Amino acid sequence: MTVPATGAQQPLDPDAVLAALDPEQREVAAHPNGPMAVLAGAGTGKTRAITHRIAYGVASGAYHPSRVLAVTFTARAAGEMRTRLRGLGVPGVQARTFHAAALRQLQFFWPQAVGGAPPEILAQKVPAVAEAAGRLRLRLDRAGLRDVASEIEWSKVSMLSADTYAATARSLGRSPAGLDATAMARLLEVYGEVCDERHVIDFEDVLLLTVALLDEHPRVRTQVQDQYRHFVVDEYQDVNLLQQTLLDQWLGDRSDVCVVGDPAQSIYSFTGASAEHLLGFPRRHPGARTVRLVRNYRSTPQVVQLANLVLDGGRDRGDGAGGTREAIQLTAQRGGGPVPTLTQHPDDVVEANSVAAQVRELLDAGTRASEIAVLYRTNSQSEVLESALARADVPYLVRGGERFFSRPEVRSAVLLLRGAARSDDVTRPLGEVVRDVLSGAGWGPHPPEGGGATRERWESLQALALLADDLARTSPTARVPELVGELDRRAAEQHAPTVEGITLASLHAAKGLEWDVVLLVGCSEGLLPITLADTPERVEEERRLLYVGITRARERLALSWAGSRSPGARSTRTVSRFLAPAAGVLGAGAERTDRPRRGRSRSGSTTSRVPRTCRTCGAILHGAAERKVGRCGQCPPTYDESVFEALRQWRKETASTAAVPAYVVFTDATLTAIAEAMPLDGVALQQISGVGERKIEKYGQDVLRILRDPHG
Repeated sequence: MTVPATGAQQPLDPDAVLAALDPEQREVAAHPNGPMAVLAGAGTGKTRAITHRIAYGVASGAYHPSRVLAVTFTARAAGEMRTRLRGLGVPGVQARTFHAAALRQLQFFWPQAVGGAPPEILAQKVPAVAEAAGRLRLRLDRAGLRDVASEIEWSKVSMLSADTYAATARSLGRSPAGLDATAMARLLEVYGEVCDERHVIDFEDVLLLTVALLDEHPRVRTQVQDQYRHFVVDEYQDVNLLQQTLLDQWLGDRSDVCVVGDPAQSIYSFTGASAEHLLGFPRRHPGARTVRLVRNYRSTPQVVQLANLVLDGGRDRGDGAGGTREAIQLTAQRGGGPVPTLTQHPDDVVEANSVAAQVRELLDAGTRASEIAVLYRTNSQSEVLESALARADVPYLVRGGERFFSRPEVRSAVLLLRGAARSDDVTRPLGEVVRDVLSGAGWGPHPPEGGGATRERWESLQALALLADDLARTSPTARVPELVGELDRRAAEQHAPTVEGITLASLHAAKGLEWDVVLLVGCSEGLLPITLADTPERVEEERRLLYVGITRARERLALSWAGSRSPGARSTRTVSRFLAPAAGVLGAGAERTDRPRRGRSRSGSTTSRVPRTCRTCGAILHGAAERKVGRCGQCPPTYDESVFEALRQWRKETASTAAVPAYVVFTDATLTAIAEAMPLDGVALQQISGVGERKIEKYGQDVLRILRDPHG
């Protein structure tokens, strides 16, 4: 049905709206009525296409802004969509998440249809789950409670009741927190009773109750359907059954809906999401138009080629391929860039040190910390990376998870170890003593079945056990007090305050984001795909997860993997099977620990040599700061104080003018190295670690001027 745009602000001439789009985006925008499925590859401008579709619909008179509902999966995405629409002159469109849209309708119609105010929403499920488990005399630790809470969410978005849950869970082999299907079904029932007694609902209930309200009250359903005539659903590959049911209620027998998604980025099946809603859209809406957005504007051709090859390896996997089979073959639109590299390292520690060294060089060369990300498959991989980055004086932020030493299970375990340090049994091996202590925090010799919080907690505790093994190997006389001291040192390093830092994130947490530089670690069997991927469908989801990681990179991509976890251990890992089709397009990264090699960069410039021994006393240098200045901490500085202070004042003024932290201009260590070396020209200045080509171009003349005349 066409709604006249009477009284609406005419945002732009319709032809002007379309003129800003590429041919595929234009096809999306130019057909505002009727069902449409947009298969949008990574970085192809899907948000641009759908916002221009809405703007064109309003400009052409096909839509009234207040009759459009755009649905997204995150508040950030909804806000971005509203901002873009306002920029196009269309301020009246509702852009909300599924939950926000449903909650608004529930709060408005509940008093009319049911009476009184709707129930309050639980801030957290875990306390209610704990009460329900207590009533059933089930012993669950905090990780187990989180796993049960996640299972409750899955059962609700799958629209399973306590009566229907058990049969489905058995068929899928689900056993959250070690509970069998019958026990979990009973826990679901009692959890519902607890919520009823408290007169509260959870976030999934918001959708369930809205569906029930629309289904059972025709007047409410008619009013909602009259209000919204046109729908756009973003990230449609992540829709679950409950969300699809709500969308069907909003639509009724109409078909003015545009869904947008990428089957190759379907990575949330464990939450109940299914790409089949996207892939089956033409069957549910006969005559639907399907448009493929294939032009990638984000990444270099080299990154795009790698992403395509990784997906190509899964297209012939039969029924298990799922969204991989229907994935978009991307076409790069940007100019060329560096070849993505794949580096093999002997162990995780060397890999982490190499990552830290690469990041340190990038920062010193002028790359903003916010444009660098280190990605990994599981949160347990972050500890060794956090330690290496801290040693290299690299500020970082952990996205979508807590820093390792902030995790509740790690804090509890360290407290237990601190107590054990006072009564250490020196007759037993350190690793054995530590594992006995960790068993009190929930550690066991074998990983729990399945994933979720229980598995993550075990992996965190296992990381502590393996740290004890490493300490015993490198310091045979070390005992629990020394281990506690080592843990305290690492925790202190990782908790250093940061103004701006690089991003550490799991691949799941990285979805929807992008950076100039991405370093993706752990590209080995057992991590990608993860050991838990025990069916063809799960293996293919792991392939898509790697694809998501690769397509986060705009300019530079470095992949790496390690043959073993610990230094000196036998190499048992092999490179990820997903990279086999791409072997011919990956450059070989140099095996490195914590210092760059001297040589020529891709741009032809000379990289700096980082000294290993103190130039004054000859002692081995430790830490990035000592290596940068070429002097150990025991030897006094050799620079002229007036030169150093002049450099510091210049840095302060430069940082203030650019509105960036001072360390972005030069770190203290680099400034010290410059003052001590007193280079006479740009060539000598660039030999100092932390002074790259970009910084020579931006600051070289100023620095050399100060060195010639610090009082000028």
